[in-house]
Amino acid sequence: MWERIKTALTENLNLKLLSFAFALVLYSLVHGGQDARRSIVVDLEVLLPPESSDRVLVGSIPQSVRIFVRGSNQTIDNLRASTVSVQMDLSRNQPSHVVFEPKMVRMPEGVNVEIEQFDPASIDLKWEQRVVRDVPIQVSVVGTPADGFVVKGPLVAEPKTVKVRGPQSEVMVLQHVRADAFDVRGLTEGSYPRQLAIEKPSVRLKLDPTSVIVTADITREVAERVFQKLPVAVVGIPKGKTQPAEVDVRLICPPDIVRSLRPEQIVPQVEVNSKDLSGSESLPVHVRMDRCDAYTVPREVITRWGP
Repeated sequence: MWERIKTALTENLNLKLLSFAFALVLYSLVHGGQDARRSIVVDLEVLLPPESSDRVLVGSIPQSVRIFVRGSNQTIDNLRASTVSVQMDLSRNQPSHVVFEPKMVRMPEGVNVEIEQFDPASIDLKWEQRVVRDVPIQVSVVGTPADGFVVKGPLVAEPKTVKVRGPQSEVMVLQHVRADAFDVRGLTEGSYPRQLAIEKPSVRLKLDPTSVIVTADITREVAERVFQKLPVAVVGIPKGKTQPAEVDVRLICPPDIVRSLRPEQIVPQVEVNSKDLSGSESLPVHVRMDRCDAYTVPREVITRWGP
């Protein structure tokens, strides 16, 4: 029994294998030649007008489009979405409505299929006038300087404005553009210029320049204290008197010095250099305090001296 089966299987084996191979080829040809329909989602490539154009595209457009293609089974099976795209050329004309057409589809070389349908079939486009405007640059500080030091005054940007180019609706509402924050952590006394990038408010806006030089001045920390009605001393002559006899003194010093000061340590004085035995003169009031700046109110007093 087994011998008969074995003989039936192995008799004319080469001829049987050849026939089987021909059958496979014939099936492949018949199956591959049949038409098939398929939809694929492909990238939408947009060619925009040059920057010199006076119009700019605003609003959103889809990143992809679904296309329906028809072709042989083999071609359709081998078609990959990553090799296909739809190209929309807006570089010369700026239409408000675009209908997708088969000629806009970019296929791999040698691929022959029929483009039957697009989804969406068309899209609406919104355009605006492109304008240019000078916009102030805003700079900010992050961190704190070393102990005993502070940032002196506002940071200075050079240039102070930047040219912003883009859609009119976006450019005209800008009050300022921001530069990257200036990090002052650990800085001591001195002037520190740095080049900082300017943040772009929108992808549709172009900035010129794209960076700015920002300078931060760091100075020693000071505190202020006012001492009222301190008597004025007259030096250089005996028995001198002033009118008024008292002044207010405003001291600007390091905080530790200001906190430790007492009124009796502060002596406002005028100095008479005249050789006359008597007389009167309007003289400035001075206060000498180490590491402090002193200001008096009034700044001058009438000084009288004599027998």
